[in-house]
Formats: sequence, structure tokens, C-alpha cells
Amino acid sequence: MGLLLLLTCSLLSSCSVVHAQRKFTIRSVELFIEPHVNVTRGTNVTVRCRALVSSLDQEPLSREYVIYKDNKNVYTKTSITPEDLLYPLPHARVANTGNYRCGITIEGKRIKSEDKKLTVTGLSKPVLRLNNTEVTEGDEVTAKCEAPGETGSIFFSFYEGSKVITESGVNGNQLEAQLPLSSTGTHTLHCTYVVFIMQDLFKSEESDAVHVTVREFTSTPVLEIYPLSDVYEGDRLNLLCTIRNPLLDSKSGYLYLSQGMTMLTAGVSAVNYTVVAKSHVPAEFECRFEMGRIEKVTTKQIAVTELFSVPKLTISPAEVFQGDNITLTCRSEIYVPGRINNRDLIYSLSSFREGFTKMSPGVFSGRTLPYEFNYTCAAQARGVLKESQILTVLPKVSVSAPEISVLGLPVVGRTFQILCHSAVGSLPISYTLLKNGVPLKPFRVTLPWQKATFPVSISSPQEINSYRCQAKNRNEVEQHSNSLNATVIVPLTKPTLFTHPNLTQTYLYEGNELLLICEVTGSPPVTYQWYRGGRRLTSASNLSSVGYHFQRLSKEDGGSYHCEAGNEASVVRSEALTVEVYTAIWKQALIVGACVLLPAALVLGCVLYFKSKRGKREAAAELSVKPSGPKSDVSLTLTRSTEVSNAATAGLDGAVVSVWTERPPDAGDDDVSNVVPPDPDVEYTEVVHPHSMDPARVPLRKGTDTVYSELKNAPHGAADHHDYGSLEYAGLNGEQPEVGHCSPEVNGYHDLPEPVD
Repeated sequence: MGLLLLLTCSLLSSCSVVHAQRKFTIRSVELFIEPHVNVTRGTNVTVRCRALVSSLDQEPLSREYVIYKDNKNVYTKTSITPEDLLYPLPHARVANTGNYRCGITIEGKRIKSEDKKLTVTGLSKPVLRLNNTEVTEGDEVTAKCEAPGETGSIFFSFYEGSKVITESGVNGNQLEAQLPLSSTGTHTLHCTYVVFIMQDLFKSEESDAVHVTVREFTSTPVLEIYPLSDVYEGDRLNLLCTIRNPLLDSKSGYLYLSQGMTMLTAGVSAVNYTVVAKSHVPAEFECRFEMGRIEKVTTKQIAVTELFSVPKLTISPAEVFQGDNITLTCRSEIYVPGRINNRDLIYSLSSFREGFTKMSPGVFSGRTLPYEFNYTCAAQARGVLKESQILTVLPKVSVSAPEISVLGLPVVGRTFQILCHSAVGSLPISYTLLKNGVPLKPFRVTLPWQKATFPVSISSPQEINSYRCQAKNRNEVEQHSNSLNATVIVPLTKPTLFTHPNLTQTYLYEGNELLLICEVTGSPPVTYQWYRGGRRLTSASNLSSVGYHFQRLSKEDGGSYHCEAGNEASVVRSEALTVEVYTAIWKQALIVGACVLLPAALVLGCVLYFKSKRGKREAAAELSVKPSGPKSDVSLTLTRSTEVSNAATAGLDGAVVSVWTERPPDAGDDDVSNVVPPDPDVEYTEVVHPHSMDPARVPLRKGTDTVYSELKNAPHGAADHHDYGSLEYAGLNGEQPEVGHCSPEVNGYHDLPEPVD
């Protein structure tokens, strides 16, 4: 009883396995060699195996791939995915040359691809190594020849010059051999190798011909479609795939019904299927019969007329901003009036229905989102549903109030750039520069990296506050910036160089203090440079915040000075100012004293010398004159002249003239002093004029000059008055002076005046 139950279960299990067998077909298997079937050594090669399989079930099929090289299995892999099998050959060598084939096995069904030959050309250069480069005669040299990177069966040859020494083949990429060298001297050795690829090196002769006859399989599958013509979308198509051959066993083959690459159904002797016709789905149907290695295929293609066109979704207005009200319209432009009418079409929004209200068939009203969104709509009629293309709505962002600024430093009188920029706003944005509210220049920004710049020039710092920016990216909505506020640089005026103290009102002497002041008008900060005679002054001790300061001047500080002033806008230079430093007053006084006192001392010495000598002469010239009669008030003036003495001596010649000579003094006259002149060259002459002459002036001559002597008489009525006449001291020029009444005595004497030149 137990044995019967076990046998029953086994039979049931076998039946269930048979009925659980999945329906599939292997359409084709192809092998590809990438990048090419002919490559050079070192190329990365990929052998790709591609299998096209159709299955009725949704469960994946287990696929067993095999890669063959020269009919030898070189790679096997099992996969459940439909992706291609890749067999990589990195850095291909000559040994990879051969015929490749791909095979796939699914649940016992196996198909192989056609062979493709890969040819790799190019061998690496052999390397020869010796154990010793210097040996004794009769010794052997151990040589090793290598084929870097090569694989397979390789035949090596060793040469001395062109003579082969030894050859051998190995299944590797190097060979070591003992090389006998018979003669003395220098031997040149090298090696080569050959890689054996049997298909390329050896080829057999053709065999005897054997004739084989192959007959065609007469049964073919039959595909029936109803209706076959005048088919519209939504029509139901009845498909029938059969094969009629009473000689065949119904269990020996399978029928597969497909639409395009999609398998619809499968069966043994006949299969049928009903499908809804669609214009966008390929209407090519296939009935395939497979039995062993036999494949028979019948295909049919029908034309499906479009019932209505794919709906088109549009938006109004075309340009929208965040939060704007919009209208979405879904419409099918074409439909078949005899089959449907406009009321049969049902429109709907396929995405983001919230927030939209259906105003009429295919018309929806709502508000834009603050971000980008994709909208689609669908049209449906008689079981046919069509969706529109995606409509991407990117609401624009209203432009924000622009910011106004300057590029660089604005300088009065120079052109600079004003920048207008809004932090938020969709492109394009139109910017306009306003001056005192009047539009000047427009600028349209269409690219993200563009900047709205406006070249302007101002004549005063206050003028910069009159500029503003206006920005807009939608009609009738404008945004304005604040007034431009920026630091304006005023170029420096030409410096004025003046001093303290003022050089036009005072002189500078050594030791005085002087301050050079460079005065300019312009924007701070201002830097100053001082120059003397073209050379820059770098003394930090003299520099001050107001100028160049000399605490104690010296003669070396004199010269031509000028200053340079600079700010961020300009560098200007003053006119030159000449500073003259005079010698200190005490030095001048010392020099003047030295220059004056020395000559004065010399002059004083000379004066004292001549004065002392003159004193002696004047003392000798004093004469003692005494009248013979009583004393009178007549005064006598004496004049010294060498020329008179000489003239008197030459002109008298024995005439009666009263000439003063030494006379013995009267013994009884005590009032008269006798003077003896020490100088023998000086002579004195007494001239007595009669009273008939001019009592006031008496002409005297010295050479050709007339000299007047002064005659003084005593007052009239004086006691003891005698008419002695007048006494005159005259120079003689060869004429005899007039002689008057002379009194032998004179009552007094006077100094004679010096001769008049």
C-alpha cells in the first residue's frame, strides 16, 4: 500500500513538472569583438556575447553562457539578467589570436553564435641576459632569452652573428641555454623567438568531397488576424497562430505569438489572443514554430488609424511669475468624426491636480507654484488613453529692488562705471540709469554673468548722489534703488609752496628755523614727497604732518625746493622755491670787524706817524715878532712856503725889501720870544704895506695863485696908536713886493695860516 502511494505521488509530481515548464524562445545569439577583430599588441579587447530571448512568464530565466576559443571552453558564466556577457582580454597578446564563439543554454535549450576570428599583431622585443661577459676559452656561457609579456607555446633561437647556436621550444616566455664558444675573441650573441598559433602556421590539404542532401521542412505556421483592414484605435484584434501537419506529433514543437518584441502567448498546436489596436504600438505580429533545430516564422503587419491625436497641453499667459493665475488647456487637435465626437473625449490633468479647477472640458485654472513643475494631461475615448507631452512650467521671479554701486574709485572729471544689480529676478532684466529722476541709459541683461554697467562722469562730489537705478522684468512693474552713495575722489590741485617765516619779508640766517608747507586741495589721504635740486629728501626727522621742517638752518640747506603731492586720483608737483641761507650776523660782524679794524689800525698808525712829524714842523714854524715902537694890536699871520722862500731869494737881487732873517733880539724887550726854525728849507718873509692899501684884503701870490692874508688893526682911538702900516706874509714870484712904511717893532704875533692850494 505504501509503495502504491509513493508511486502515485511520483507520477503526480512528474505531471506537475511537465505542466510547470516555462514558455520561452531564444531568438538569436551573436558574438562581437571590440574594438576590432584586428588589433595590435597591448590593446584592451572585449568579447561580447548577446542573446535575444522572449519569454511568456515574467520570472527571469537562468542563462548559462560559454565562450569558446578554437573550440575550447575558455570562459563560463551563469546569469539571470538579459545584459550582454562580457569576456575581457586586457593587454591582448599574439597568444590571444584565435576563433571565438559564444553559446547560451536555457533550461536545456542551447544555441551557439557564429565564429569570429581575433588577430593580434606585434611581439615584444626579446631580452638576452648572460651570466658572465668574460670567460676562459673552453667555458660555456649561460644565456637566458625572455619574451616579456608573451604567453603560449614559444620557440626560442640563439645566434652568434647570423649563425644559429641552439634552438628550443617551451610553454612559457623564457628559455635558458648553455652556449659553447669555440674560438677566442669577441662574439656577438642575440636571440629571437616565435609564438606558435596552429591555425596560422599549419594548414592541411583538402579532404575528399562527400555529398549530403538536405530536404526542406514543408509545414509552416499560419497567422490569422481579424479585422485585417480598416482598423482604428480601440478596435479589438483577434489573433490566431496555428500549424497544420497531420504527420507531426503535436507534442514535438511549440508555437509562439508575439507583437514586436513582446511575447503575447505560446502553445502546442494552436494559440489565439485578443489585443486592442493602438497607433503608437507597433502593429507587427509574429507566429513562430520551433521544433528541435527547426524554426519557421510567419509575420503580418496591419495599419492602425489614429482615432484622435495626442493631446497638447498649453499654458496662458505664456510668461508667468510666481503666484500668478494661469490657465492650462488640454486639446486633441484631430479626431475621427464618424467614430467619436468632441463630447466623447474626456480630458484630465495627469499630474498635480490640486489647486486647479476645471472650467470647461480640457480647461483648468489655477495658480503657479513658487518653483519649477511638470504638467501633463490625458485624453480618453473608447478605451484609448493618450497622454500629452510634458509641459514644464518655470515661473519667473519678480525682480527685486536693485542695488547701485560703483566699480573702482569714482574720480571727479573722469569716467567711471556705475553697476546696477538685483539679487533676485528672472532674466531678462532691463536696467535704466536715472539722474535726478530722468532716464539716461538702458541696459538689458540676458545672461547670468552679464552686469548692467553705465559709464558716467561727474563734476563735483555731490553730483554722485543724483544717480539711481531702475529695474524691471515684467510689464508695468518697476523697482528703484536708493540714491548712489559712494566716496568720490577729488584730484589734487597744483600745490602751492610757501614758508614760515615768509621769505619775501625776512632773510634767513644760519641757525634760524624754517618750515616748508605744501598746500593742495583734494581728497585725503594725501602723501607728500619733498625734493631739493631734483633729489628726493628722505630725512624722517625733518618730515612733519604739515611740511618739511628745518629746526636749525645751515648754509647747506639752501637751494631749490619743490614738493609732490598725491592721492588715489592724481600726483601733482609744485613750482620750485629757492631758499637762500645767509651767514649768521655774529659771523658777519666778526668778519666786518676783522676787515675794518685792521685797515683802521694801519691808517691810525700812519696818521699818528705823520701827525708827530707835522707837530715838529709846526713847532719850528712859530715865529717871534715884536714891533720897534710901542705895542699895537696889529696881528701877524705867517705862512710857510718853500716856494715863497725860493722866489723871494731869486727876486730881491739887492732891492730894498724887508725880509725876515735872524735878528738879535732886543735886550730890553721881554715880550717877544725868538724862534729858530729847525728846518733849513723853510724861510719866512715880512712884507710891510703902506696905509694907502686896502686895509681888509692884501693879495698874495703863490706861483700864479693869489693868496689873501687878513689884516687886523687895533681899534681906533686906542692909546699908543702908531701908524706902522700892515705886515703881510706873501709868496714871491719874481715880482718886487711893494714896500711901505715899516716899523722896526711889532707889538704882537699870530700863527700864519697854511697855504691855500
